[in-house]
Amino acid sequence: MIFHFSIAADDPKRTATMLAELWRGEAFHFPMVGNGSWVAFAGDDRGSTVEVYPRDLAFYPSEGPGEQRNEPVSRHGPFHAAIATPLSIEEVEEIGRRYGCHTSLCQRGAFRVIEFWIDNALMLEMLTPEMQEEYLRAATVDGWRAMLANVWKMTPEGEPIEDAA
Repeated sequence: MIFHFSIAADDPKRTATMLAELWRGEAFHFPMVGNGSWVAFAGDDRGSTVEVYPRDLAFYPSEGPGEQRNEPVSRHGPFHAAIATPLSIEEVEEIGRRYGCHTSLCQRGAFRVIEFWIDNALMLEMLTPEMQEEYLRAATVDGWRAMLANVWKMTPEGEPIEDAA
């Protein structure tokens, strides 16, 4: 279970406010980590939060607490997260329009997501209540095996399944 994660954004306050809106939660200044940092709270029973830092803030390991540096970083990378929202597809898309974020309804094998692009550089997969049900049915070991075999035609080890014809 993930309680929180952090992301970089061009405007941390605006991004945290937008994420809080997607959760029907609240956003707050987050002064303990980097100047200009904000945090979005879902307001749920797990304390789910997303910490939002200025784009140029980088963390490095060190003796004791991690070291922080400001440096140029790439706007794109492989990180993404699937996040539950109580909102409908239309409500998520409307928030995306208001904040200038590209959104796209996508099929991911056995479940759907709404790609929600923060600063059009970082993808979050937003899951409406219906999509959460699809995801939870599919995101099991047996569900993954079935999706690999039936949709991607491969074994769990990544080998192609040969046609028996």
